[in-house]
Amino acid sequence: MSKFVNVVRAIMNDESGQDLIEYALVAGLIGLGAVAAMGTLANSITTAFTNVGGQLTNAT
Repeated sequence: MSKFVNVVRAIMNDESGQDLIEYALVAGLIGLGAVAAMGTLANSITTAFTNVGGQLTNAT
């Protein structure tokens, strides 16, 4: 029985997977931030290209 208790204690004290979870959370937050920024940038870039296209059409 004491061997079982030692195994359970060893499993509870094992922190080897903790770093992986933290890195996954950080990567997920960076991904969400990138998606939000790209959505905002997409509108600005579309507007800029539309304006340039309109000016080029009017110039000819």
